[in-house]
Formats: sequence, C-alpha cells, structure tokens
Amino acid sequence: MESQVGDGGSVDLDGARLETMTPEPLLTRDYETRPSLVYERLRQQHGPVAPVDLLGVPAWLVLGYRESLEVLQDDAGWPKGLEKWRARSEGRVPADWPLGPSLEVNHVLIQGGPGYRPLRTAWDAALKPFQDPRHPQAKRLKTAVGAYADELISLVGQAGGTGWADLSAQFSRPLPLMVASHLLGFPGSQGDDALMDMWRVLDAGPDAEPALERLLAALAELAAGKLEKPGEDFPSYLLAAHPELSLDELARELFMLLGMTSDHVGILISNTVVEVISGEGGVRASLSAGMVRESMNRVVMRKPPLVNFVPRFAAEDTRLGNYTIRAGDPVWVSSAAAHADPLFADHVESGTTVSTRAHLAWGAGRRQCPARELASTVAAVGVGRLFERFTHLDLALPVDQLPWRSSPFMRGLRSLPVRYELATMPEPPSSQAAAAEEPAGIGLPDPAVRQRSSLWRYLTGLIGVGR
Repeated sequence: MESQVGDGGSVDLDGARLETMTPEPLLTRDYETRPSLVYERLRQQHGPVAPVDLLGVPAWLVLGYRESLEVLQDDAGWPKGLEKWRARSEGRVPADWPLGPSLEVNHVLIQGGPGYRPLRTAWDAALKPFQDPRHPQAKRLKTAVGAYADELISLVGQAGGTGWADLSAQFSRPLPLMVASHLLGFPGSQGDDALMDMWRVLDAGPDAEPALERLLAALAELAAGKLEKPGEDFPSYLLAAHPELSLDELARELFMLLGMTSDHVGILISNTVVEVISGEGGVRASLSAGMVRESMNRVVMRKPPLVNFVPRFAAEDTRLGNYTIRAGDPVWVSSAAAHADPLFADHVESGTTVSTRAHLAWGAGRRQCPARELASTVAAVGVGRLFERFTHLDLALPVDQLPWRSSPFMRGLRSLPVRYELATMPEPPSSQAAAAEEPAGIGLPDPAVRQRSSLWRYLTGLIGVGR
C-alpha cells in the first residue's frame, strides 16, 4: 500500500476507499460560523482533497485551487450526472437524504451525458437577450431592476428618512425574487410563493421535499401556459430554442434559473454591501470611483455565495491530491476553500483596485454558470441604487457579529441590520410608470397587484421593526 506524509501526517493513497472511511461531518456549527477554519483543518489533515460526511453520506471535498480547476475543466474525467454515482446505484444513499430533493432535479447544472450539450446551447440562446447589453430585452431588464430596487428602498423609507432596516430581508432577498418573476413571466404575484419554496429547497431543511413538490408544480403550470401562449420571457425563449423539451423538463430548467437568480444574487448583494460599509480591502474606495462590478469581483473572491458546487463523479480510478478517487465516487468542489488555498490567496494583492478574474465563483471550463452575466447585472444595479439612494449606511452590529447561514451549497447572511439615512431626492418613478415608458416586452407589475401579494404584505410588516 502506497502512502505519503502530507500536511496532516501519513495518508493512504491506494488503499483508502471512501465507503470504508469514517469522515468527520462537514456541516457543523463550526462550519456555519467559521468555515475558513474548517477548510484549513481539513487541508492540514488531508491535503487538497478531503473525505467528509455530508449529512450521513460520504463524499470527497476538493479544497485545493489547482485540483478544483482540474476537476472543473475536465468533463470527461469528472462528469456530472447522478446515474454515475456508484453508492446511489448500489442503494447506499438514504431515500430521505436532505440533499436528495435538490440534486434529483435533473436540470442543466446537474445533467450529464449526451443530453447536456443541446440543453446548454438552448440555455445560452434563451439567456442571450437578457445578457447581451445591446439587446432591447437586456436594456428593459436593467430598467426593471432599477425600478424594483427603488420600490423596495422607498418602502424602507416609509419608516422615515432615517432609521433602522434589515437590508437582507427588505432588499437583498426580495429584489432577485421580483427579477425572477420578471424573467419567468409569472402572472401577477404568483412568483412570490415559488421563490420562498426555492429558499426552503436550497436550505436543505426538513421541509425541503414538500417545498420542492409545490415549486415544481407551480413551474409546470407556468410552463404549460408558455407553451400555449409564448411571450418575451425566458421560458418561451428556451422552448423556442429546444422545442423537444417536455413540460416536466422545462419546469426543471425554470427551477434552476429561479435558484440562480434568487438566493445566489441576494447573497451577492448583501455580501457586497457589507464589504463596502466595512471598508475592508479598499472596496469602499473602488465603489466611490464608480467600480461596482470590480467591488463585486473582489467580494466573490473573499465570500463566494455558492461555496460548494453540485457533485461530479470520477469516471475511473484517478489520483487527486493525496488520494485515489475511485470510479463513481462523488467529488464536491469547494470554491470557498479553493479561494483560501495559499496557491490562490497568496497571489491576490489586497491593496490593488483591480482584482483577478481567476476566481471560481462562477465555476470554470465549459460548464461555467450560464447566467453569470445576468446575475452580475442584477446585483450591480441593486448595489448601485442602494448607495445612490442612501446618503449613509452603517452596520448596526460589528461585522464579526453578523449572523450567517450556511447550507451545503450557499453561504449568506441571515440578516443585515443597518442604520440608514435616505438622500433627499424626488420620488423615483414607480414600476408602473417605468413600464409605460418601456418598449413592448415583459410588463412590470401593477403596484396594486404587488401590494396584495404575500411578499409585499411581509415586507410592509417589516417597516420600522427594531427601531
């Protein structure tokens, strides 16, 4: 049996099989509060690849930057597709495994095999109108995001020109919800409950499975409506690019888009706001110079919203780090851990205004996130409007006391309490007025409909709470 002495001592290379190990649980209290310490401990014990326990299921966690790139860029050697998971095929993954609901939805980020390439091509075509800045739909989307942001900021301001707010609950999370409804073409306010169920699925709690069932049913109903009456929205564009999609398949793809434009973007907004307010790493200076995108890029290097990518599987027995990964073993790449790898972190200069684009926040290789430009645009417009509308924003808690929530995939703030002062300026145009000024396309919701929605009632209830 070959072995070597690594950072954490003697490590078996060829004799260590994942199913015979007793790895330590990853999703602990320490992981929720100080994940960087957990990554460093695993790195010291195992090197760049470590065995971990994910809620009762063993898996390999890739901690090294070089090893993460190797996995992400080699689709043949490390393919996706749950059918390649040996333990699952052998019945060793519990039927009630909490991560099962989110991984069993076989959408573009999960799918492997020959069906992936035409599906990804259709995704790229359906997203292009929203991501190409020269396209009228992209311009309408940017206008819509600004109008939604102004609605939310004005709602916060109903408590007074100065006060206290939770920017996570009152801005960062609802803004992507409103944008997702815009993209999907949800009628009225029907997207509210769908996104709330999306959060439950992503958080992998005890109600994840029933939430997934409700969510997929709502998305299937939406898909049926788009099949009967297409519009200028993402579902209609995706059907036009891939007409062979069944309603069930289309609902799964909408599920993915809903997740990418909701929790991910909301976390990115909150993390950027914290970095700007706290002034760490020169971010405040770069934002004041109008470099919102650059500020966000620095943030995703330090605190990527998507901390662990969906699993890939070894196509054959392959050496990775200090271990031989057996064919069919699940491999989870951790972007957060890879960014903390000295190979990457030691080459990122903290004092510069322009940061590297070599981070893994959006993945790497041919399967890099298809909606990265869309997500970046929504977050950039949202952050920009916040700092235009508020003359002062200060954290109501020390930065090291902000409450974090960690799921197997995402890491973001539970709340973002701030003290604010609104700028004195004319009331921005309502979404209704913005819609009237826009060319034909996806209409912005009628404010009267909005105010009757469950989301708006919830947000109205938060006005001035905790002051």
